[in-house]
Amino acid sequence: MTHTSPHPAHDGAHPAHRSAPDSGNQAEILDLDADVLAEHTASVTAWLPVRTEPRHIVDLGCGTGAGTFALLTRFPGAAVTAVDTSADHLHRLRDKARSLGLADRVRTVAADLDADWPDLGRPELVWASASLHHMADPARTLRKVHDLLVPGGLFAVVELAGFPRFLPDSAPEERPGLEERCHAALAHHHAEHAPHRGADWGTALAAAGFTVEGERTITVDVDGSRSGAVGPYALRGLERLRDSAAHTLTAEDAGALDRLLDADGPQGILRRGDLAVRTERAVWAARRA
Repeated sequence: MTHTSPHPAHDGAHPAHRSAPDSGNQAEILDLDADVLAEHTASVTAWLPVRTEPRHIVDLGCGTGAGTFALLTRFPGAAVTAVDTSADHLHRLRDKARSLGLADRVRTVAADLDADWPDLGRPELVWASASLHHMADPARTLRKVHDLLVPGGLFAVVELAGFPRFLPDSAPEERPGLEERCHAALAHHHAEHAPHRGADWGTALAAAGFTVEGERTITVDVDGSRSGAVGPYALRGLERLRDSAAHTLTAEDAGALDRLLDADGPQGILRRGDLAVRTERAVWAARRA
């Protein structure tokens, strides 16, 4: 998933088409992201307006495989070519495929999609989740995907509308609104470092020669009581948020955030019973004529 999106696994953390050499924590976040958002990912794959079941799918910026495995489940007759630059992510994806008995349906390809593209075959479906906005030249990527697809093939673009919210507005008690202030700082960071975040992909897809056949927004609101992964996901996500926003926070806010991120501390986020994952997913389905 190198998944939507930005969420902890993406903006400021997982650029999908390229990854830091030391990606253990990043891989953990991607796996948690896949767990927490599994239901929503399944709803996206179920919605895709495919005309016939694809036999070959390409997952661009696959991460540790959230989209890959959702697509394999949705299309049991298909094989997936999973593309990422992180050797660690691809290794984890292959291990998962073997453990699930799906190794014969998965091919992994290490590639930086801002550079020369490898031979990815002629897929009927291309999936890009939380990866396009990290491309240096998204318009080039869209043209590449257009030419890659078979005529009539479908391109699915999934982006998270923003970094998830995990805490209620009244938290933490000594610094209410802390999370929103961190998000404001993150928005400034993204304006400088991720200029394509929030792009109108429908317009960009049309400019690349696609016909946009569907667009939808999915509300994500996963209560912590529904998934044991929400707490660890919130912890890792807020750690990433602090990395990006720390230099703009007041000493009081930074201290309150540090107390939340102390997993063993009395105010640690893992001790809270009011956590949730709240964001939105935007999805476009575009067809090559």
